Amino acid sequence: MPHVELSVSEPHIARPRPVETSLARWATAAAGAEEHCLVIDLDKVILAISAPFEGLLGLTSSAIGRPLVGGVMQLLDFADGLDLTDAEIMKTPPLLALTSGRLARGLMRIPTCTLDAVSTPLVEHGAITGSLTYFMPV
Repeated sequence: MPHVELSVSEPHIARPRPVETSLARWATAAAGAEEHCLVIDLDKVILAISAPFEGLLGLTSSAIGRPLVGGVMQLLDFADGLDLTDAEIMKTPPLLALTSGRLARGLMRIPTCTLDAVSTPLVEHGAITGSLTYFMPV
């Protein structure tokens, strides 16, 4: 004869998980990274920056919430060392990834060093929401 045991417990109630965007998840990953990296949004504002990259840039206060160009990075022309024009700034990898929707790579000159930058657009539901960029001092 089969034997059946039953137990009674509180009903399981599924709790909705907070909605977190892909951009927020990438920002969390970049903030804790050991590599030189940052995440910007469509407004070109820094959402996350790794501590090693902040150190490389010589920042004394957090870059979070500040514009990438003009607020945190001063980009220089390789030829004459003067500031880049607005048209040239838009061709830098972090911004080019936003506007082109494609992987972008190139060299960037800042006052303290030259950086090799690789950027990828961050996409959610088919729309670009920001870009993630990794930097390597050259």
